[in-house]
Parts: sequence; C-alpha cells; structure tokens
Amino acid sequence: MRVGMVVGRVSLQRAHPTMVGKRYVLVHSLGLKALLGGEQSPPEELVLVDELGATPGTRIGFSEGAEAAAPFQPEKKPVDAYAGCIIDEINIDGAIAKQLMEGK
Repeated sequence: MRVGMVVGRVSLQRAHPTMVGKRYVLVHSLGLKALLGGEQSPPEELVLVDELGATPGTRIGFSEGAEAAAPFQPEKKPVDAYAGCIIDEINIDGAIAKQLMEGK
C-alpha cells in the first residue's frame, strides 16, 4: 500500500460496463520526504477508484495491480488502483526515517 493526497475528482464520459457508476479521484503519490514535511520531486499522478468519498486534500492509502481488484472478488473488474483507506494521522519514528532516507 502506498500513500497519496487526493487533488481532485475525475469524470468519465465512457466507462467499462462493470465500472459504470464508480467514483474516481486524481491522486498525487507521497514519498517519504513529503510525509516528513519536506520537499519531494514532482509527484506521480494516478486515477483511483474511490468508494470511501475522499475529498481534495485527503490523505489516503491505495493499492495497485492485482491488490486493487481484490475488493471486487469474485467479480473481475478492470481496476489498476483502489483507495483502500483514509488516513487521519501518520506517525513516523525519527530514527527509522533517517535510516530510510540514508538508504540503510
């Protein structure tokens, strides 16, 4: 699971028949530097299926690939990314963050 920030909603003119009526959001991925309050390189932008009602400015946890389609099992859905949780608070241990930043 990765962490991202919702920056907007996405409207589709056409959708796969199994995905009609789903809600989509545009998300910027957040790297460790951004989570620690620092600057980050330009974020990756992704479109996610959102069944949680996340609004712009909300931090979310999201999954990609096969894990993104897992909530719809046993039905098969053409999903690449799925908003799995809304994040209220993130606590990162300073020593662990330093090790991660140094690549240890």
